[in-house]
Amino acid sequence: MLVRATWNEAILAESNQCIVVEGNYYFPAETLVKKHFQSSNWRSHCHWKGTAFYFHIEVDGSLNKNAAWYYPDPLPAATNIKGYVAFWNGVHVMPVEGQSK
Repeated sequence: MLVRATWNEAILAESNQCIVVEGNYYFPAETLVKKHFQSSNWRSHCHWKGTAFYFHIEVDGSLNKNAAWYYPDPLPAATNIKGYVAFWNGVHVMPVEGQSK
């Protein structure tokens, strides 16, 4: 199933190899449209996944701060999402009917 992440009408990522964890779709990092992503200094911690790092998303001059996160060095229970990125804060993530990639 092809899943797409969009914000401000721009496609941020799409893949049929997403991993769903706690209701969030994690996209392989290589599927991101890199021009929309900027590194952030924000960090958070999950007791079973580890420390999350964040990206700001920019589309046509609009900035969505800390709207994507990833675990560069996840704890053992979450190694399956290493190299994957998830979204929140107004980013729309949804399956694309009738398409695969």
